[in-house]
Amino acid sequence: MKKHYSMMWLMAILLTFAVLSVHAQGVEIQGTVTSGADGEGLPGTTVLEKGTTNGTITDLDGKFRLNVAQGAIIVVTSVGYKTVEVSASANMTVSLEEDVTKLSEVVVSGLASSVKRSNLANSVASISSKELTSMSNQSTMDGALYGKFKGANIVSNSGAPGGGISMKLRGLTSINGSNEPLYIIDGIYLDNSSISAGLNVVSAAAGGGSQSNQDNPSNRIADIDPEDIESIEILKGASAAAIYGSRASGGVVIITTKRGSEGKTSVTFSQALGVTQMLNPLGTRQWDAAKVEAAFGAGEVANFQAAQAAGTLRDYENELYGNKGLLSTSRITATGGTERTSYFLGVTRKDDEGIVKNTGYEKTSIRLNLDQKVADWLTLNASTNYINSSADRGFFNNDNSGTTMGVAFVATPSWAQLLPDANGNYPNNPYAASNFLQTRDLITNNETVNRFLVGGKLTARLLQRNNQSLRLTANGGIDQYTLSTTALFPNSLQFQKNGNGLNGVSVQGTTVTQNSNYSFFLVHDYFLSSGLSFTTQAGLTFIDFDQNNIIATATNMNGSQTNLDQSGSVSVAQNRIIQKDRGFFIQEEINFNDMIIGTLGVRGDKSTNNGDVNELYYYPKGALAVNIHKFGFWNTGFLETTKVRAAYGEAGNFAVFGDKFSALNSINIDGSGGLVIANLRGNDAIGPERQSEFETGIDFSFLGGKIAIDATYYIKKVDDLLLRSQVPSSTGQTTAVVNAATMENKGLEIGLTMNLVNKEDLKWSSTTQFWNNRSKVTRLDIPSYTTGGFADFLGQFRIKEGHSPTEIIGVGDNPDEDGLVVFGDAQPDFQMSFLNSVTYKKLEFMMLWHWKQGGENINLSALLSDLSGTSPDFDKIDLDPESNLGNGDYRLSQLGANTGPYIENAGYMRMREVALYYTLPNFFGDAVKSIKIGASGNNLINFFEYRSYDPEVSNFGGQGLSTGVEVTPFPSSKRYNFHIIAKF
Repeated sequence: MKKHYSMMWLMAILLTFAVLSVHAQGVEIQGTVTSGADGEGLPGTTVLEKGTTNGTITDLDGKFRLNVAQGAIIVVTSVGYKTVEVSASANMTVSLEEDVTKLSEVVVSGLASSVKRSNLANSVASISSKELTSMSNQSTMDGALYGKFKGANIVSNSGAPGGGISMKLRGLTSINGSNEPLYIIDGIYLDNSSISAGLNVVSAAAGGGSQSNQDNPSNRIADIDPEDIESIEILKGASAAAIYGSRASGGVVIITTKRGSEGKTSVTFSQALGVTQMLNPLGTRQWDAAKVEAAFGAGEVANFQAAQAAGTLRDYENELYGNKGLLSTSRITATGGTERTSYFLGVTRKDDEGIVKNTGYEKTSIRLNLDQKVADWLTLNASTNYINSSADRGFFNNDNSGTTMGVAFVATPSWAQLLPDANGNYPNNPYAASNFLQTRDLITNNETVNRFLVGGKLTARLLQRNNQSLRLTANGGIDQYTLSTTALFPNSLQFQKNGNGLNGVSVQGTTVTQNSNYSFFLVHDYFLSSGLSFTTQAGLTFIDFDQNNIIATATNMNGSQTNLDQSGSVSVAQNRIIQKDRGFFIQEEINFNDMIIGTLGVRGDKSTNNGDVNELYYYPKGALAVNIHKFGFWNTGFLETTKVRAAYGEAGNFAVFGDKFSALNSINIDGSGGLVIANLRGNDAIGPERQSEFETGIDFSFLGGKIAIDATYYIKKVDDLLLRSQVPSSTGQTTAVVNAATMENKGLEIGLTMNLVNKEDLKWSSTTQFWNNRSKVTRLDIPSYTTGGFADFLGQFRIKEGHSPTEIIGVGDNPDEDGLVVFGDAQPDFQMSFLNSVTYKKLEFMMLWHWKQGGENINLSALLSDLSGTSPDFDKIDLDPESNLGNGDYRLSQLGANTGPYIENAGYMRMREVALYYTLPNFFGDAVKSIKIGASGNNLINFFEYRSYDPEVSNFGGQGLSTGVEVTPFPSSKRYNFHIIAKF
């Protein structure tokens, strides 16, 4: 491998210093590219001499100059518009029509190349900046993706401000590992970790049969400002993502940010102001003396009646979740440049309050992108981004101490008196371990992030002729951030004072993470007069990951002190992850007159996470697309374009850091420090989980491109799944890491895009998408087991050969050979989205609906409220009318014998986004280009039968099989915003 790398380096160096040769051109042409919609110039449009590599881009006014051969054909391409081919002339004006079907869109086909969507052999989702953020003001980037592309299951892990979202592309790709995709922004490999704040010391959520701590921190992709993004491409499976190798099993999300163009400086200012509120208030149980006595005993009736008489029955749901949080997003951008230098500057300030008092999210993001044409053959692109954020996330989810706000709330009836007195003193809550209003007002759970993203791309055109070109591209990027977490539980809290707890807790953590990636590519384009063209690319990649997490926990605090040293006891935990990956890739793309397009490639990776750090794992890919409409025999007179396609690829998922070792844990024996072997046995032969995917599909358009339909079917197989196998305790350990299973995903994706009306004053476009996925464990080398929940009788997932890995099991009648009953599956039956955009003169209306059919959740919030007798539907008689039992009594009567009452349908229909904008007449002359005002909303209309705040829940975050388990999370919210956007 070292020899291979040396040869590649030598070739790159020699070619860099090669004599540049540029074929002389015939004539100079100049012109303007405009939008057919409004006649305005289109900046950043690609103007290319057909059959050559000779081209340029337009400036901010849409103007261009280019030397071409006599009689040349010019190909004009711009994102979001249909590609046009015209004969070259001295002075040209080219008008482009909006491409609602996106067939002319250019998408990624390799690490250093792209291809028109009409020639693409894979189903690659693309989301433009208009689709991402023009409809409504988005809290986080990943949240902006909801319902906007096929093949994804996106779930909120927490409704707390600042994010916390997990995304699975085309089903599960791992059982114990991460299912999240790889994120790349402007060539920088992003870290998307979710790092615990150490709340388990108070909540004890990791005990009592649960799988892990459940702090539900935000994930770091939330740091990225969606307003900076120009486009996003999603490679949903290995058939498209194989070129990214061992990091691509969960798919790849490629983010391209906005850049400048030649022309005078253009400034845009926008301001969004809004409010957020609870998505789905449940209400409270309506009490009377008989219900109080049945639920709490005769002794509570007097307390209830006293509160009733005094008018102090409280709606504690509204007290806790009823805050109307204010939302504010301010943004200013500046873009412009000269013929050789262009820039883009974007500054965003966000300040969002939560629906729970004292929660919120503040973020400042500053982005500066620079592009420099050093010479005619050499360009340099730089991307820089600084992010500072602070998120106050409250204290929610499961616990085994009864102290989180959600758990304490469901245990508390409406006659409890929890409000503070005139001096700010809070009474104890006699019905729960904590007064959740006191907890809300006095605790701190804060995440603060300082993050730098720096990337650079150097492109050297080493050879440029009419029929061929050779370029060297060098990419580099650094993602460095410091995450500081602070969790403070003062000793004045009910569950901390008078011997009830740890007499005050301060948990402070610091995580320093630095990713660096470097890559070098050679790309050769070659065009033959026969119409055959070749794109050959080869490259090397170097990726390093270094994360150092230190959490210090102090208990028995001195008075109101929060410093760690002002305590009776301090403990420290450190987790260090260091990973180095090295890889190479080779790819060949062959195109015959855009009729037949084929691709072959291979990626090779090695990593320090593998048992053998020098072993290369290979990931091949192959793809074929045939544009049938370009053949002479195809002339239907109806179908404008018809393409059939097929692709195959393989990708990997690295083993968890440290799984190849048997770790040593520290121990104290008679005051002396020592080491003992951990319970988990390492595997020195461990390798990555491997995925292979075959997809096939057909795309066609008709009625002059006004309607386009695409359909894709895929089969994805994941081999060598890494599981925990039980080993005899006599060995001194209890579990071992083994590659012990195979899983299969099958799915269908269908899209319908319609440009229904396209007149000067009226435009109407519509996109409908459908997708589903089915998973099955096809091989299991260890005995079947249950996981992902708290206990079988409460509902868990089962890993069993021949079964779905997301099937939900429990106890009940007619059990199977494992003594279990299947009650549902966390995967939805299917999902659909409906996006409509209507423009009438200067008025714009956009709306996005999302339909998730089926899929079940384990609703343990309902169980906890039933146990306390506080469920809003406790007295309704509709679950089992024959028994004449109220719903709460019926569900409790089944506890331990029948899990079914707490397994619920998590399907929904919701209006994800809606917006109405109006562009004001220009009263301000040349000083102001335009002013737009509008209103938007998120999640304003929701239809579901799920008996909680939102069926989108995931108590354990995005790891493994966690999606669909709920224990009193921070509820979701709906958002209303008003906007003003001014361009100067």
